[in-house]
Amino acid sequence: MTVLATAPAPPASCRDLPWESARERAHAAPALLPAQHVPLARAAGLALADVLRTPQPMPGFDTAAMDGYAVGPGAGPWRVRGMVRAGGAWTGGPLGTGEAVEISTGAAVPVGARAVIPLERVERSGPLVRGPSPAEGKHIRRAGEDAPAGSPLAPAGTRIGPALLGLAAASGHDTLPVRPRPWVRILVTGDELTHTGRPGPGRVRDALGPLLPPLIQVMGGETTDVHHVPDQPTGSLATAVHTRLSSDADVTVVTGSTSVGATDQLRMLLADADARWVVDAVACRPGHPQLLAQLPNGHWVLGLPGNPYAALVAAHTLLAGDIRTAPGRTRLIPVSWDGVTAHPVGGHRPAFLHGAALADALAAVPPDWQPGQPVPLLLLAG
Repeated sequence: MTVLATAPAPPASCRDLPWESARERAHAAPALLPAQHVPLARAAGLALADVLRTPQPMPGFDTAAMDGYAVGPGAGPWRVRGMVRAGGAWTGGPLGTGEAVEISTGAAVPVGARAVIPLERVERSGPLVRGPSPAEGKHIRRAGEDAPAGSPLAPAGTRIGPALLGLAAASGHDTLPVRPRPWVRILVTGDELTHTGRPGPGRVRDALGPLLPPLIQVMGGETTDVHHVPDQPTGSLATAVHTRLSSDADVTVVTGSTSVGATDQLRMLLADADARWVVDAVACRPGHPQLLAQLPNGHWVLGLPGNPYAALVAAHTLLAGDIRTAPGRTRLIPVSWDGVTAHPVGGHRPAFLHGAALADALAAVPPDWQPGQPVPLLLLAG
């Protein structure tokens, strides 16, 4: 006997949403996790919680951009007063007319120097050095030339990668304000699934259990565990969700069980729990039956279709960053990308991951697209 959910159905305002609207809702709905300050060595892959500013000018002092001679006023020849190397400090006072110091790339330029003449452009004879009269400031990086003190270097929300870590260190930061990774648990549903070896007759090998944890990590989350939930008996999914709410997970991702079939339990679970619906199906192909709702205790539940490619599309729709496209039923197609042009790779039926495995990106193709028109791309990790 089928038991019908007694709670109200999801509101029409969140049903069958245009793809771009679903993405906007999904990313506007969750509250941000509290910011933390972490050492640079632990910040890679996280997102900035605040604007990154440089506490000092960059560079922090007038810096030689070439090995050569820092020369004072006058046309030369210049009398060499000494040398200054990177990491050292010139203590001989300002350079006067006709004076110079030998200098290394990266060294602090003495006060009074008007330019640096590269080594290959000069001739030295004893204490005198001769060369072409340089333009004012030639081969000198002035203090604050790249960024004055207090300048913003990266906005809040920026994903922290190797270059940003190097920039933060160069500007004098030891820690960064970050948003911690949300913890995500995965519930894979389906009596037909097998998890090792070749599937037998009537069985299907689980593709989403291996696929989702690294995808979640790339998107900024951390998987707590992957748990397999049978379709029978009815209520097994509700039991799995509610008995595991005491875990540290912020989000539960359920694969399969998102449609309206006899064994699809997720909608019933959300209705009975009086969940707040954000997305109830998306007008895209594949991946239409995808769901996002919040339980009364604040826990988020994300429902993905059971077909692997459809689930991948849905994950990028509701978990990835915002982009905008035309309204309507959007198709997401795996493509190769040469930096200028995207080319479909094929193999993208809802249950087939071949195209996605070979692709560089998913192209979000609106229904009114014409050949030659640009389309948004969702870059695929790996």
